[in-house]
Formats: sequence, C-alpha cells, structure tokens
Amino acid sequence: MTFIFAHRGSAGTHPENTMESFIAAEKSGAEGLELDVHLSKDGEIVVIHDETVDRTTNGKGFVHQLTVAELKELNASYKFKTFQSFIRSPKIPTLKEVFEWMRGNNLLCNIEMKNGKIMYPLLEEKVIQLIRDYRYEERIIISSFNHYSLVRCYQLAPELETAPLYSDGLYMPWIYAKAIHSKGLHPNFKAAPNMIIQEAMANGIAVRPYTVNKESDMERLIAIQCSAIITDYPEKAFKIRKSFK
Repeated sequence: MTFIFAHRGSAGTHPENTMESFIAAEKSGAEGLELDVHLSKDGEIVVIHDETVDRTTNGKGFVHQLTVAELKELNASYKFKTFQSFIRSPKIPTLKEVFEWMRGNNLLCNIEMKNGKIMYPLLEEKVIQLIRDYRYEERIIISSFNHYSLVRCYQLAPELETAPLYSDGLYMPWIYAKAIHSKGLHPNFKAAPNMIIQEAMANGIAVRPYTVNKESDMERLIAIQCSAIITDYPEKAFKIRKSFK
C-alpha cells in the first residue's frame, strides 16, 4: 500500500505547519505528517517552513532571531483568509507540542531539517534527543536537502531512518542512499519516473516523492505501489487510493 504523508499537514486546505493542519491530516486518513523545523533564538525546535516568518505569519524577521514567546504571538494563518474568523488564530507550534499530540495517534512523522541556508548549532542533536525522549524512533523519518546533516543524524542515531531530499535527476539514487546510510529517498515527483522508483524499491530503499497534488500523478504513483506520496491534499489522495482496492 502507498502511504500518504500530509505535506506540512493538510497544507492545501489549512494553514501549513500548524496544529490545525496536522489535526486535519489525521482526520483525512493519512498515515503520516511531513513538517519542517528550525531553531528559535532561545534554542527551541519550532515547526515552520521558511527561514523567516514573513510569508506565513503577520510578523517579519528571521526565526532564529525570535524567541518562542515572540513566535507564539504571531498569527500563523495570517495569509490564509478562510481561517481569519477563528477565535484563536493558529500559532507556530514547537516540535514538542506536535510530539505531545502524537501520543494520541499512530501517525508517522517526517521531520525535514531546514538547515541548508542557516547552519543551526546542535539542531540534529536537539531533534534526536526529543525523538528519544518520546521513544518515537519507529515513527520518525528525518529528511533534508542538506545531506551532510543526514550523515550527522546517522552518526548520532543509526537506528533512525533518514532520506535525502532532491529535486533533479540523480543517477542510480538507491546506491547514493545506501552510501549515506539512508533507507529512503524523497525526490521531487518530477525527478521520479516509474522505472527509478521501482528499481530503488527493489533495492530495499523506500521512495516518497513530493509534492504530489494532481490526481493523475497520485494515480500513477499509487498504481506502481510507490512506498508513499507527500501531498498537500491527503484527503484527495486517500479517496484515490481507496478507488484502487
């Protein structure tokens, strides 16, 4: 079965990387979440995609120059008009808050390390320690475009699954994955033709393309039993997957 991972939660219908988006993803039938992490000024792991808060909130500035308290004051649905009537505006969550909520479900969680542009000191160590604190080793996949960070994660916690993100064609990517001790690949779906996906899976490497939003692309990947798809529309993907049974 092709697993469904909700990209930043149900980001197509809810404010991305918020608890509201993650709760909607769970209700959609998805098996997993995909989320992004940075470090705040006071060293807390916070869940937000960009290096700045400008695009997704009513604030401005770099995440690493704001404390958790300052980040929590922001409206994380500022530019998502359908959520403007909420009594309590969605907030930027900490990874710990997400993990606490995950105690009540069985969702997998793909954590993307956003340390390609800003090299956060000890980000890998902090994320891994939190995973161990919650005993979520079997529920977590760590991904990143920064493949040095993935190697660092493997060195610190070889029991955790890692998966390199990439957006262009990669020659025999299953060999590369094994070279950096990764058990998965997270390619842009445009860089993941059926032949490559099937060969990688035949070599024991899970393939979870992103960001798969068109029905035709979902159908193609589900038809070949791709390991998983990462989508902004998990509810749509769930309905399409049901139609294959």
